[in-house]
Amino acid sequence: MRLTAGESVASKTSRDVLSRGLGVLRQAIREQPRIFAVAVVGSVLFGGMIIVSARVVGSVIGEVALPAIERGEVGAGTLALAATALFGISVLRVAGIFGRRLGAGYMQYRLQASYRRRVTRRYLELPLSWHHRNSTGTLLSNANSDVEAAWYPIAPLPFAVGTLVMLVGAIVSLFATDWALALVGLAVFPALFALNVVYSRRMAPRQARAQRLRAEVSGIAHESFDGALVVKTMGREAQETARFAGRAGELRDSLIAVGRLRGIFDPLLETLPSLGTLAVLVVGAFRLRQGAISVTELVSVAFLFTVLAFPVRAIGWVLAELPRSVAGWDRVRRVLDATGEMPYGQRVLDPAGAGPATLTFDDVHYSYPPAEAHPPGAQVLGEVGFTVPSGRTVALVGPTGAGKSTIASLAVRLVDPDSGTVLLDGVDVRELTSASLAGTVALVAQVPFIFDDTVRANIALDRPGVDDEVVWAALRLAEADGFVAALPNGLDTMVGERGTSLSGGQRQRLTLARALAGRPRLLVLDDATSAVDPRVEAAILAGLRSSTAQAGVPAASILVVAYRRATIALADEVIYVEQGRVIARGTHSELLATVPGYVDLVTAYEQAEVERAQESSYGDDVAPLPSGLEIEVDR
Repeated sequence: MRLTAGESVASKTSRDVLSRGLGVLRQAIREQPRIFAVAVVGSVLFGGMIIVSARVVGSVIGEVALPAIERGEVGAGTLALAATALFGISVLRVAGIFGRRLGAGYMQYRLQASYRRRVTRRYLELPLSWHHRNSTGTLLSNANSDVEAAWYPIAPLPFAVGTLVMLVGAIVSLFATDWALALVGLAVFPALFALNVVYSRRMAPRQARAQRLRAEVSGIAHESFDGALVVKTMGREAQETARFAGRAGELRDSLIAVGRLRGIFDPLLETLPSLGTLAVLVVGAFRLRQGAISVTELVSVAFLFTVLAFPVRAIGWVLAELPRSVAGWDRVRRVLDATGEMPYGQRVLDPAGAGPATLTFDDVHYSYPPAEAHPPGAQVLGEVGFTVPSGRTVALVGPTGAGKSTIASLAVRLVDPDSGTVLLDGVDVRELTSASLAGTVALVAQVPFIFDDTVRANIALDRPGVDDEVVWAALRLAEADGFVAALPNGLDTMVGERGTSLSGGQRQRLTLARALAGRPRLLVLDDATSAVDPRVEAAILAGLRSSTAQAGVPAASILVVAYRRATIALADEVIYVEQGRVIARGTHSELLATVPGYVDLVTAYEQAEVERAQESSYGDDVAPLPSGLEIEVDR
């Protein structure tokens, strides 16, 4: 299998995978020192009991079993003493195992939970431009499998630390018994450690590639499932299956490569302690014949090597998982160390009772970050300046790609301008606290998102003060109270994942009601009613711009990205943009009389609406849309 450029880099980094992996383990210990101490104490107790049990077993064989064979009898007191010693050692070993496993498991899962929260919090802090460069599948992999991989060696780590202490004690015990047997131990243990180091270095690039492919497979799967409607309606099932199968096959081959290497080294790691035991028996028999050691000492050393085979593997487990841990840690740190967050200020605006807010764009420029799918520094907006006066409705009109959605994102501070300022009531939005900004302005985006929950939960979002009275008031303003009341369980109706049980227009009206329930002073509608019948849309906008607020939902200023002539005509002022610049402003009538580009655009949209309406009246000549996709009409 040929290594890619990424794998070549991974191969170079495998040289320091041991030091980097140990650095990850040090970080874990620094974060959970007490739990780690409990686990290590349990592991050291277990290891100490192994050394003691070797001595006890040797004594039982040499001083109880052999004399009993020679004399043909054994005293009851001697048997009772031997049984008590072995039972006591067993109890202490069980206590050590319990402390080691409980501490290691608690430490591992605690770290995983902590870093999942950190990664998720970091996602929320990073701007949209960063999220645009990373697929949802990759983000899910970072928060799940990468976090798990980073802390996977924690489970055997206390066991390995206890084993190291045990090995020191074992070597001391060997030298106290016989120098020749100690030399055998000194030959076996370093060889075992060196083999583990070679194993971890060879494993590093393979584990890194497998971890990367896990994220890619997750990303393809999420994209395919999320776009299931498009896949089915366009007949792309076979192509998507092939795309997923191709990358899944690469992951399979990568994991097989990992397993193949493991299959080579695992038997070697198992064999070395057994070879050590054999060597001890050969050398010990020779030393016994010389009279240098006793049967008791030979049995103790042989038994010690036999029982050491399993604990010593714990060191191998840690070293074998270090490449995977380093790969996961690097991917997690890439998120935690990502830059571009938008810090909030300390200013607080007046609450909702202060009346509608004023939005001002002052010479705003914005360019896409170089890493996005645009030429480096591609400018989206330039010299944008306009005002949405308090209590007024301003329509933003322009052709596709003119920058309307970017203006909407800047208004609610999903992104920050390169230069210029966006102000709410004369205050730069960058100076506001997060809570003040969220309580002042609300965005209803082009694509409505509905949670797999009840209607009430989707609108209230557990916000304080949003009771059923406020929810119904928001639904009335969004012209959604009628169909919600007709649902089987009203506000308690489960709407399904992404609102699959609702039509497109119903989903849009629920997201509008959700925004209104927060009682914003400025409402930004980014083509938020495109799936709603024009009569219903007109009723919604008329209600929103009414000076008389609904009970519990105060009036707000409105910035609306609009296409329909009827919608635009309801606005107090129209801002016409082309190629990221404000071309003209004025009333709908004024722009129709003075701006040819505006006339062409509005006329084209109007003609498209007429043609769509004519097609819908053809009855059987037009194929019906799938259930749940029909355009919702006024009820």
